[in-house]
Amino acid sequence: MPRWLRLILLIASSATLALVALALIAVHLLLQPERITAVLQSQARDAGLELNLASPATPALFPRPALELEGITLSAQGANMPILLAARGTLALPWRTLFRGETVISQMEIDSPRVDLDALQSWLSGLPSSPSSVPDAIPSIDAGVHITRGSLVRGNQMLLGDVELDAGRLAAHHPFLLTISAKDATGTPTQLRLSLTLSIQNHALQLDTIGLRLAHSTTLTLQLAGHAKWRGAADASAHLDGKLDHADTGEYATSLDLLPANESNPLMLALKLDGPDNHADLRLPPLALAQWWSQLDHDEGPRLAVPPGSGHAEIARIEMGGISVEGLTIQTGDDVPAAAASAPSPATTRPPKQPATKAPAKTKSP
Repeated sequence: MPRWLRLILLIASSATLALVALALIAVHLLLQPERITAVLQSQARDAGLELNLASPATPALFPRPALELEGITLSAQGANMPILLAARGTLALPWRTLFRGETVISQMEIDSPRVDLDALQSWLSGLPSSPSSVPDAIPSIDAGVHITRGSLVRGNQMLLGDVELDAGRLAAHHPFLLTISAKDATGTPTQLRLSLTLSIQNHALQLDTIGLRLAHSTTLTLQLAGHAKWRGAADASAHLDGKLDHADTGEYATSLDLLPANESNPLMLALKLDGPDNHADLRLPPLALAQWWSQLDHDEGPRLAVPPGSGHAEIARIEMGGISVEGLTIQTGDDVPAAAASAPSPATTRPPKQPATKAPAKTKSP
């Protein structure tokens, strides 16, 4: 190679390195990672949380401006058990951040987060009660969220692993999409996809074009579509219908209706299921049902009781926790409706009200 060509290449490479160094310095000065980190920590404190990093945030320029976070710890203020531990995270920033100096995050990426359910529930229980009225406007969250290799634990017990999550922009009249995939403690995969559009109309929070798809392993798939509305407190209503597809037993027509509370009745969830050998027509109070469910995992041991609600269910076969139950029929509540697959003829007279009963079911070990 001629000497003059080597000299030109040396000058060009030196100039390139100098430009890159100047660009990195400019990026550090423009992005001001210390200021953005302080903003994030301040926002966490406003929510009763403490955000700590193993090392100061470092700026990056390619493939887009970003701040790299290492060793993320998120805890409730004064708590010993962290809510979230993550190996690393990235705050992606739009290019205009370099020129306008505004702090705008376009996407948040978190790698290998570990969320402790007990610590999360403890923090949530200390928050003020949820508002009973509809807000005047929907807060806009421009930053999308991308989580990889996450896990959900309770103490040392693994609940979910290989968690992947993607959430898009949240804004009024803008389609919102959430996708989650995970594996339970046995390695069985589950996927959830939720889409909807939010808006405030006539002093009510409106959820339109709801689409929900839940798949468990390759056996069970639930697909629902509909809409919902919240007017404040327990004044909520919703209608979703679709199908439940079970690989072994067939397809079931499914509908969910949320009925608002009134002076006589609490918030009520009406569930109907109709398909081969399985029928259900149930009315369940979701708030009481959540309380009943929490007692199954009580610190002093499960507290068994008949779940709240009324209705009728005929289940050909159900397997739970190594126990197989066949030919199960359940009737509960003072006013027992007919099964979803059949209805009494007009000439049929209703018998006197009977206490809640359960028909005998045959059980056997699998």
